[in-house]
Amino acid sequence: MKDRTNTLYLECYSGISGDMLVGALLDLGVETGRLLKALESLPLTGYRVQISRVKKSGLDVCDFAVILDEEHENHDHDMEYLYGNEDGSGGHEHGNEMHRQAGHLHEHVSDSLEQGEDLHGQAEEVYGHDGGSHVHAEAEHSHAHRNLRDIVSIIEGSGISESAKTLAERIFGILAEAEARAHGTVPEEVHFHEVGAVDSIVDIVAIAVCIDSLDIGEVIVPSLYEGSGFVRCQHGSIPIPVPAVVNITERYGIRLHMTGVQGELVTPTGAAAVAALAGRNTLPESYRIARTGMGAGKRQYERPSLLRAMLLEETTERTERENIIWKLESNLDDCTGEALGFCMERLLEAGARDVHYTPVFMKKNRPAYQLNVLCMEEDIETMESIIFAGTTTIGVRRCRMERTILPRESRTVHTPLGDIRVKVCRLSGGEERTYPEYADVAAVCREQGLAYGEVYDTVRWYCGQMPDRGAETDGSL
Repeated sequence: MKDRTNTLYLECYSGISGDMLVGALLDLGVETGRLLKALESLPLTGYRVQISRVKKSGLDVCDFAVILDEEHENHDHDMEYLYGNEDGSGGHEHGNEMHRQAGHLHEHVSDSLEQGEDLHGQAEEVYGHDGGSHVHAEAEHSHAHRNLRDIVSIIEGSGISESAKTLAERIFGILAEAEARAHGTVPEEVHFHEVGAVDSIVDIVAIAVCIDSLDIGEVIVPSLYEGSGFVRCQHGSIPIPVPAVVNITERYGIRLHMTGVQGELVTPTGAAAVAALAGRNTLPESYRIARTGMGAGKRQYERPSLLRAMLLEETTERTERENIIWKLESNLDDCTGEALGFCMERLLEAGARDVHYTPVFMKKNRPAYQLNVLCMEEDIETMESIIFAGTTTIGVRRCRMERTILPRESRTVHTPLGDIRVKVCRLSGGEERTYPEYADVAAVCREQGLAYGEVYDTVRWYCGQMPDRGAETDGSL
C-alpha cells in the first residue's frame, strides 16, 4: 500500500472487530454498491448483508451486519452465550432472539426515523444490485470448519481486485499463524471455527475491498483497548485477551491498553486487520482531518461499542517537534568494517536522518570508531535494535538535541540530460540554495558516460533559470 496516498487513523478506545472496521470505512465514503457487488462475487452462501444507521450514545454510526441463516448461526453477538453460564444455559434462546433482532434492524431504524431521531439519511438494506432482499441459500455445508487453503480458494474465486485479494489473504494468514501457535500446530493444518465462519470471511473481504476503495497508503493505530475476564468459544471458556489476539499483538508489536471493561473488546479478526494494515503507532505532530467515519459493534458493554476512523492530511508547517533531533552514539573497538558498513545501510533504510563514524582512541590506546546516528524520537527503538543486532556494542548513549533547519522543498529540474531532482533551501532573506540529488546525478553520469562535476554544474545552471516559484503549482521547473 506504500504507493497509495491516503492516511487512515483508527481510534480503538472501544476495541476493534471486523464489522466495526467495515462500518467505519463505509462511513468514510466507500460506495455501498461497490462493496455489495464485490461481496456478491464471493463463492459463498448462507448469509445476507445489511447496512444501516444506528445510535451509539446518541451518536449517528454506520452498522455493517452479516446476517447468517439458521444453519450458520455462531452466536458471535449472543452476550448470554459468550459470557453466560459455563454450560451455556440460556444462551441458545438468547442467540435466536439476537438473530431475530438483527433481521429486524432495518425496521427498527425506520421506526426511529418516524419518531424524529436524526440518523443522517435513510437506513439501507441492500443485498443485491436492485436493492432488494437477497438471501444466499446454502446448498451444502462441507466447509463448516475451513482451513486456510479453503479460505484462500474462496477469496481467489471472487471478483475483487488483486490488491484486495492480497490484503484479505494476508489477514487470514496472520490469523492462521496465531491460531496455529495457540493450538500447537502449523498454519496449513489449522481448522478455523469462529474465524472460518461465513461472517468472518465476509467481514475480512469487506475490509480489504474498503481499504482498496479508499486508496489507503498508510494506517496509524497507536494502541488497542482491551477488556478482561473470560469469553466462551467452541473450545470452552478462554481468558481475555484470547490467545489468538495475544499471539498477534506479540508477534507484530501491537500495543495493548487494558481497561476495566469485563468483556472481549478486541477480536482476532480486528487484531489481524491491524497487524496487516498498521504501519506506525504515532500520529503526525500536525495534521488536518479530511473525513471521519464511525462503525458500530454488536456487543453491548459498559462503554459504547464503536470504532472511529479518520482520513488525515499531514500539514507542512514547521513545528517545535521538527526542531528536535536525537543523537545515538556508541564506541566500537572490536567490530569489523564490513559489519559497520552494513549496519549503516540498515540504519539509513530504517529512517535514520544521518549516520557517520568518527575515528577515536579508547582506553588502552585501542583505535576504534564512534558510531553517531541522528533520528526522530519515534525511531529511537528501531535504531537501537539495529545497532545492537548489527554491531558488537553492549550499550547506546542517547542525547536530545535542538536544531535550526532551513525551510526546504524538493523540485524536479528539466534539463537536456533528463529530469533531475533537487533540494532547495531558503535563507531568511529569501535567497535560495539548490542542491542536486546525488542519486539522480550519478544515474545520469552512468547512463551517458559524463563526469559528475559536469552534470552537477549543468543542473545548477538550469536551476538559475528557474522562474519565481510563487505562481507554480505543479512542482515542475
